[in-house]
Amino acid sequence: MKYFSFFLFLALLSSTMSAAGTGNDSFCNIIPVPEHYEHLDGSFIIPECGLTFRISGSEQAASSDELESFADYLKKLPMGEAGSRKKASVEFRFMTARQSGLREESYRMKVSQDRIVVEASSVSGAFYAVQTLAQMTYLWKLHEISCCMIEDSPRFSYRGMHMDVSRHFRSKEFIMKQIDAMALMKMNRLHLHLTDGAGWRMEVESYPRLTEFAAWRLQRKWSDWVSSGSEYCEKGTPGAYGGYYTKADLKEIVSYAEARHIDVIPEIEMPGHSEEVLAAYPELSCSGRPYADSDFCPGKEETFRFIEDVLTEVMEVFPGEYIHIGGDEAGKNSWKTCPDCIARMEREGLEGVDELQSYLVHRVEEFVNSKGRRIIGWDEILQGGLAPNATVMSWRGTEGGLQAISSGHDVIMTPVSHCYLDYTQDAPFREPVSMGGYLPLEKVYSYEPRESSMSDEDMKHLLGVQANLWAEWVKEDSHAEYMYYPRSAAIAEIGWSRPENRNYEEFRARAGRFTALLREMGYNAFDLSEEYGNRRESLDTLVHLASGCPVDYKILYAPNYPGTGDSTLTDSFFGGWSYGDGRWQGFRSDIDMVVDLKKNTPIRYIGVTFMQQTQAWVHMPVIVRISVSEDGISFVPVAEVPNDVPGDCERLLFKTFQAVCNVKARYVRIQAENLREETWLFTDEIVVN
Repeated sequence: MKYFSFFLFLALLSSTMSAAGTGNDSFCNIIPVPEHYEHLDGSFIIPECGLTFRISGSEQAASSDELESFADYLKKLPMGEAGSRKKASVEFRFMTARQSGLREESYRMKVSQDRIVVEASSVSGAFYAVQTLAQMTYLWKLHEISCCMIEDSPRFSYRGMHMDVSRHFRSKEFIMKQIDAMALMKMNRLHLHLTDGAGWRMEVESYPRLTEFAAWRLQRKWSDWVSSGSEYCEKGTPGAYGGYYTKADLKEIVSYAEARHIDVIPEIEMPGHSEEVLAAYPELSCSGRPYADSDFCPGKEETFRFIEDVLTEVMEVFPGEYIHIGGDEAGKNSWKTCPDCIARMEREGLEGVDELQSYLVHRVEEFVNSKGRRIIGWDEILQGGLAPNATVMSWRGTEGGLQAISSGHDVIMTPVSHCYLDYTQDAPFREPVSMGGYLPLEKVYSYEPRESSMSDEDMKHLLGVQANLWAEWVKEDSHAEYMYYPRSAAIAEIGWSRPENRNYEEFRARAGRFTALLREMGYNAFDLSEEYGNRRESLDTLVHLASGCPVDYKILYAPNYPGTGDSTLTDSFFGGWSYGDGRWQGFRSDIDMVVDLKKNTPIRYIGVTFMQQTQAWVHMPVIVRISVSEDGISFVPVAEVPNDVPGDCERLLFKTFQAVCNVKARYVRIQAENLREETWLFTDEIVVN
């Protein structure tokens, strides 16, 4: 068996340290929390002359190319050459999995008073040990590390972060900066959402109009672009906003990520979210006209030639295992009347447009598989039957993921309820305008990917988790970083650390130090010490006349926003900042309901609160009518309260429609008129006093 050995001499740059502890506090800086940590007596003192690294081990554990890349990475750390050749401060020992008992990406590290020894069965494991050291030393600024023994291994093989560069183009440098943060958090998949209706972002030589036209628009703000007709413009148009990556740019990003043990997964949307393609190449749509359709026409062979040509160029740039094909939110309405689609369904014996979408996904998968790659799609690719080898990314809750696992498919969990970072992370009145909703760090961290129904066999198909940031309302790079950190660190810890090792209060303290470190590094991370928290009204239990009383719904609430069911509006709790928190009840209609107070009672006040979040089509009612009755049959009007909240405000707003009265009644009726058919009404508690 051959062994290799060489030295690398590096010295830490001198620095002062103000935001983290020393010595016994070293463990408190580590995210994700290690699988096993044992504190030992004493400290390792980094000499003023710097650290010396030594790499040794078996060629069966790591190739010479991998070692060379690892050594190059070490050289680029914030250090300069120095030190003595006589003694290694840090020794990396590479052994086979059989020799070490360590799996891929795992490492074992012992910090003694005289040296640090790292054992790994792969270069990725040694790389993650370096990330742990970087955090323990507060990015190489501390000169004292607690003596300890760490044995660490990831829970899941897929630990991802998603970046939407379609709605707002991000520079190559910005992406590489986030790759550095991902590596520090031991995340290993970067999902690049390269195409969508808002812009095409990858150079494709065989279809130049994708970047000459479909990558540009006149409006910088996404909502302005939508309201102005969602049209594109030529690349050289004065004021054109957008951009794209050349193949050289993307290869540089891929190479940068590979050196940090991160695979870049490109997403090319199909069949929906393809307005930009169909504006540039309208012959690929059902109508053949630009700006008429949003879905590819699967009835035309030209569509499949386009997809295969594009994916061929994509796979030349991205060498990883996975190609993401989207598959979400396809309207498919034009397919129902398209002669080409109807003919395709008849020829292939397909029943309906869902099976036609499945046909498209199957054909694309066969092509991708023929190139030695695999596809990932959002959970809508389950519609009409899942392609044989497809991996499902479950976002509309976890049901799609569970369905895919039950049929033997691999799954990545990224439910909107816990993993969508485009929702505000603190009180919306203090935050930049976002998609709406409220997703604080604590809720993100509470997510457990393993459902109670999953068996150990099922868990073999659960690859991991991913943090998603959609950019409709996130136009500035600094805003994107603000939304990513520290919530992506919570996802990183969920993906790496075992549930029994996770504790939110401990994580929050570590996350506070981690975000302080990120800010020192130049990231615009959210400051946890300034967190306001949930809506104050939601923190207390109410006591009022309607508490616990039954509600008769003349028009039933929407099944996907039931709150806690029929008791929601009299359960003595106001909702929080988000309509999806389980305390708000949603209606895609008018509202008509009656509260039974169980006996005739003097009433002085009746109030019902609504929210407005226009980005999510949540609006105030046009008018709220309040009436009362002693017998439940004849109702006497008490008040008609019109809405006075502007409908074009992008901020989250609340309004209590209320009546001050002097009546005696048993029944209270609330009627609210919805603005229009496609908007939502959300209310949280009917208060009677």
